[in-house]
Order: sequence, then C-alpha cells, then structure tokens
Amino acid sequence: MTATPPDPDPRRTPDLEAGGGVPPGSTPPDSAQTSGLSHPQPMPSKTTPVLWLVLTGVLVLMVAGLIVALGFGWLGGV
Repeated sequence: MTATPPDPDPRRTPDLEAGGGVPPGSTPPDSAQTSGLSHPQPMPSKTTPVLWLVLTGVLVLMVAGLIVALGFGWLGGV
C-alpha cells in the first residue's frame, strides 16, 4: 500500500488560481495565536549550584589529602 504524498497536487486543489493564490473567502480566518508566556518565570535559585560546587570542592580536597597522607605514611599503616 502506497502512502499519499504530504503535499496535494496543485492541479487538483479546489479554489487555487493559476498564479498559486486563492480568491477571497476561500481560506478560513486566521486562528488565534499565543505568543510569549502567560506569567513571568521564576528566577532559579543561586544557592543550590554554589552549595554543590562547595561540597564538591571539599570532597576533592579530602580525597587529595587522603592520597597525600597515604603517600607520606602519615596514617600509620592503614
């Protein structure tokens, strides 16, 4: 089964004039369109990203300190 093409054949389209236009009254009225937002979007919090950066930095420093302590043997055989 062959699917129909997405664009109709211009020769068989009703009310289509020779230049490709349509006579007045042949098209439906414009539909209503909504542009923009219905209400302002809230600003995202700046606390959460900063908190995650600080926690990640602390974790990286702790792991680096552990590696240095193990390297110098400061942990006494752990």
